[in-house]
Order: sequence, then C-alpha cells, then structure tokens
Amino acid sequence: MIRSLLIANRGEIACRVVRTARRLGIRTIAVHSDADAGARHVRLADEAVRIGPASPRESYLSIEAVLTAARATGAEAIHPGYGFLSENATFAAACEAAGIAFVGPPSSAIAAMGSKRAAKDAMAHAGVPVLPGYHGDAQDLESLEREAARAGFPLIVKPSGGGGGKGMQIVHAAAELRPALESARRLAQSAFGDASLLVERYLPAPRHVEVQVLVAADGTALHLGTRDCSVQRRHQKLLEEAPAPGLADDVRARLHAAALTVARTVGYRNAGTVEFLYADGEFWFMEMNTRLQVEHCVTEQVYGVDLVECQLRVASGEPLGFGQDELVARGHAIEARVCAEDPAGGFVPSAGRLRRLAWPAESPRIRVDAGFESGDVVPSNYDSLLGKVVGTGTSRAGALAALDDGLAALHVAGIATNREWLLAAVRTPEFRAGQVTTKFIECAGGGLATRPTPSSADLALAAVAWVEAHATSDARASPWSAIDAFRTNASGRQRIVLAASGAESSAVDVERDGATWRASAHGATHVVAWRPTGAASGAAAIDGHHTTIEWLRDGLALWLWHADRAFEFAIVDPRDVGPGTSAHEGELVARLPGTVVAVAVTEGQTVEAGTTLLVVEAMKMEHAIVAPRAGRVVKLHCAAGERVAEGTVLVELDEDSPAP
Repeated sequence: MIRSLLIANRGEIACRVVRTARRLGIRTIAVHSDADAGARHVRLADEAVRIGPASPRESYLSIEAVLTAARATGAEAIHPGYGFLSENATFAAACEAAGIAFVGPPSSAIAAMGSKRAAKDAMAHAGVPVLPGYHGDAQDLESLEREAARAGFPLIVKPSGGGGGKGMQIVHAAAELRPALESARRLAQSAFGDASLLVERYLPAPRHVEVQVLVAADGTALHLGTRDCSVQRRHQKLLEEAPAPGLADDVRARLHAAALTVARTVGYRNAGTVEFLYADGEFWFMEMNTRLQVEHCVTEQVYGVDLVECQLRVASGEPLGFGQDELVARGHAIEARVCAEDPAGGFVPSAGRLRRLAWPAESPRIRVDAGFESGDVVPSNYDSLLGKVVGTGTSRAGALAALDDGLAALHVAGIATNREWLLAAVRTPEFRAGQVTTKFIECAGGGLATRPTPSSADLALAAVAWVEAHATSDARASPWSAIDAFRTNASGRQRIVLAASGAESSAVDVERDGATWRASAHGATHVVAWRPTGAASGAAAIDGHHTTIEWLRDGLALWLWHADRAFEFAIVDPRDVGPGTSAHEGELVARLPGTVVAVAVTEGQTVEAGTTLLVVEAMKMEHAIVAPRAGRVVKLHCAAGERVAEGTVLVELDEDSPAP
C-alpha cells in the first residue's frame, strides 16, 4: 500500500480523501493556494505545502507546482480529486514520468476520452449506442452543416474538447445553424484552445443516467450500478441518487454492459464513470469521466464500498478483494450538493466568512462530506461547493426522508446557500416520484428559488430570541444597556423592528409576563412560552405548538432556525435610520469579489431596463450586471480585466437625466 499521498485538490474532496487515507495509515500532504492557507483540508492533513497565489492557474492548475510539492515532501502518490488536474492527461503522464503513482487511470485512457468527438467515434465503432450526429475530422463549416442536416433537427452543437456546458448551442432549424456553429467555434477556441466541434441529435427532456465502473490493476472490470443525476443547473448537478429509479431490469443490464465495454475499449484502470442520456427505454453514450465523481458517495452508501480505498489499492497494484458477484446493491441513497450561492438571486455565488456552519449529525441514515466549518472563509476564486448531505434508506422513500431531515438540520449563517432550494426541490411531487429529467430546474426551478417570507409566528419567535440573545450577552452586565423593557409596577413592553432578507421590515410588539411572552405582528398576537436550553437555543411553545429554536446574534444581525425554517434578520435601530445607510441611489455594486471580464456600455450611453452593463467572473462563473431600470450611464468605475472587491461601486446609473 502507498505510504504517503499528496492530494492535489482542495475543499470537500480533499477532506474526503484525507479521511480514507488516515484510516489506512497513509501520511497525507495537502497543497494550498494563498486563499486556502487556513482551509479545512489544510488543517486535516499531516502536512501542508503552499503552491501559489489564489489564481487556480498559478496554484491548483500548475503541474510544476504540484510536482515540486510532491518531490519536496517525498510523496509516493498523488490523488487529483475531481476538477483542476484530475482529467489532465499531461499531468497524469508527468506523474508517471516522475515515478509518482497517479491515483487514477493511465494517461492514455484520459487522452482517449479527452475529446468528445474522438470518444464518441470510438464508442460507436465498439458498438456502444451514440446519438445520431457527426463526430468526424472534417471541421469546415460546409461539412458540419451537411452532416447536421443529415442528423436532423433539433440538434446540439458542442465543443469537442470542453465540458461544463461552455459553448454548447441548441439549434432548432436550418436557418439557425451557421450562426450557432460560428459562435460555438469562437467559444471553443477561447475556452479550450480547440475549435473542433461535434453535432448530434438534441433530446428535449432526457434523463442523465450514469454507471460507476471500477477496473482492478489486473484489468478486471466491474460495475457498481447506476446513478441518476438529472437535476442540474447550468450543466452542474445538484441532486444525485443511486440506483437510478424507474429503470427496467433489461435496460439496467444493458447500461452496465455498455459501461464496461467503454472501460475495456480504452484500457481503463481505477475508478471512473460512464455517462449516458436516457429517454423512453433507450440510452446513448455521452462521455466518460476519467476520475472520481462528486456523487460517488451515493454508490458507496448503497454498495458498502469505499471507492477512495479502491482507488488507492489499484494505484498500489493491490487486488480489490472482491468480484462482481459480491457487489450487491442494498437500499437507496440520495445526495444534495450544498453550495455557496443564492438561488433567489439567479444562483449568483456567495463568498465570505461562515459565521456558522452546523452540519447535521451523522448517523446510519445521514452522511456528511464537508469541506468547510464555522469560521472558515469561502473564497471567490473557486467553485461554490461547501459539502454534501446524503440520505440513506432501505427504500427510496426512506432515503428521501433521511435527506429531508439532514437538510432541515443544516444551519448556515454569513453567506447565502442553496439549502432552502434543495429542501423545496426534494419535496416536489416530481422528484418524490422519481420522474425528473434534465429540464426539472427549467420547468420548476423558478418557483423553488424564492426567499421564504416570515410569518407572524416566525417574527414573534425572532423577536423573543432577540431579547433572549441580549439577556445572555455582555450587555446584561449594565442595566443601562439592557433591552428587557423593565417598567416599574408594569409588565415589560417593547417594539422590535425586524427586516428579513429580501422582505420589508416588520414591527413586532412584545410583552413579557414571567416565562411567557405575548408578541404581536401583522395584526396577529401569539403567546410564546420559553425555556432556554443553552446560550443560543431554547425550547418554545407558540400558541401551544412546541418547537426548538437556535439563533446567532452578530451586532444588529440575527439568524434564526426552528423546525426546518431558517431566516436572517436585520434589527432596525431607529438611531441608525437616515442618509448613508445604503449605497447611493443609482449605484450598482459588486455582490462578491471577482474580475470584470467585459464592459458592454460606455459613459453617457442611454440604456433600457435589463441591458447588460458589465460581466463579472466569480467562483468559476460569469454574472451579468444589468440595468435595473432605463437611464443613462453616468460613470463607469471599472474596466475589463480589473479585480473588484465585494461592495465596490461598478456603475452609476442616472434615471433622471437621459441623454439628449
């Protein structure tokens, strides 16, 4: 077995690999950029090495920096995780040349699957179903147009060398084809340095079904069943499960066989995933991910196999210790990716310090793979994944119930996350029935992305929690700072004004009588019985209904969690109301740190509402800054290529002085 392992990654997957390596007695070495110097994966590893500044190209994507760290620490092997260099054939070959074991497939297998065009052509020759289309060498526009017409409409145009949906164009009619080909070619060259394209039949609403494969050092190829990953946003998965629901036994068997054919055709070793599109009982090869997948956890839960341990055994040349007959699926597992992003704001990424990140308690029903903890800083330079919550059960219904409980118990403060969106999604009739397609978010996602509006009962609990938070704070030492509304010969009364994130402020009148409160908001009065259970928690009965409450107070901010509901409130202090409490009218500011990649307007230009003014890249995604109303661009405060901090004024827009 390998004795020392460098993990060429960060966040959740680096922490995940450390966990298995430590159980196996393997010394772990973390690498980190300047932005991750205090990150959780750095704290967990036995050693840590700085490999460069925050920019991924100068750190996690630098082959030389990673190999230098491996040589300096005497690492026998490198685990690439997923993303970054994990599917880089040049990196795998460099490890091989340096005599360092690469915990993944041979560089030749990565190269074989690195081009979608070449991979689909090879799989078609191997008898694996592929969608009708063209994956050939002739890349002039005339040839592509001719082959596209032969495949039929609608079709999809894809860059051959890329991923993540970049450059993909959907074409519904012949008149749209030439502009789509030209646009896709430009984007492919810019993003991947490879302008070659493929065209294939477009399926309007397929499912995304994949098969986990595992090939031993001696070439024995095994499968670990199917997964369904159809719930996707911008081609990034959010909910995954194993086994894929609703497949006929013969379809499942054919999927397994096709995936093993793919692996054998390219001489694969180690763990990998073969992805298919599925519709109406048929499936077609899409691509092979030559690495561990984010969603490998659901397969581990169902099959009782540690895939990272399997990877390390294969890389060490050791046998796996089991065969296909011993791989039996038991029960069901569903995973939710918890991301630092704001669904109500168009899934814009969020960055900053985590004031609280309380993951649900792990149990046989709930698994947590976390990359961050309370107090950690979420950088804006990388993807938004904080961690994963996995629900497991003997049935799909049991796994759904466990995942619901796990997400409800997740508490986050300080940045925006998709927790509420995930809870809403797993509760939809479509998802509960196992009938979602890749169009799920497009059809239902908009209705799931609204911020929860606090009810009068929520406001009553928040107001009581606010007073209790003060009662246990340092302010209690001074009677002049207390806010318990004490009055001589009278019950304590006070008004607290709460502004929930994304909602109008609300006044709550509270009156205390011993251990009971009367709280009135929005014309409704609630009786709250309260019993503190900790410095920031309590057991409450509101109008006779029992609930537990946790809170976090930070200045005039209050986060409240009860049952499965979560709110962030600002306490409106009348002394602070007035000019200067917010950005000036007409100023558009950066919502998180990033880089301005495009400026679409000029000073003095008149724009309509919805006009794109700037494009800012943050957390590996591009975000358009649009005009909230018609007006004139008074001042541009940034230029293309400029790095901007959160809260930086980007544009001044004047609606009262249009250009003559």
